[in-house]
Amino acid sequence: MTLRLPFCTGKKFLTIVSAYAPTMTNPDEIKEKFYVDIDATINSVSNTDKLFILGDLNARVGSDLTTWEGVVGKHGIGNCNTNRLMLLQTCAEHNFLITNTIFSLLTRNRTS
Repeated sequence: MTLRLPFCTGKKFLTIVSAYAPTMTNPDEIKEKFYVDIDATINSVSNTDKLFILGDLNARVGSDLTTWEGVVGKHGIGNCNTNRLMLLQTCAEHNFLITNTIFSLLTRNRTS
């Protein structure tokens, strides 16, 4: 789902994308199609819009700051799952930051 909201001036917009990614038990073809679709959605958003992607992307990205500098922060969960690579690559391509790895939260509040 995509929602585009105007800011007070009406000249700038916020686009919110709500997404639910396939789980680890889905076949790779379904996961790949999701990321093709989310990439098309991202590319359809105006470059002048502020973009937020929210939802459950079913990926645990870990905390590899060296490899994924600028994508993940130091507060990620240490273990990764098999869905992480597609999410990390998509974020790196679009210069996105996975914000829940930036903030220091109680461990029980870092995942859903």
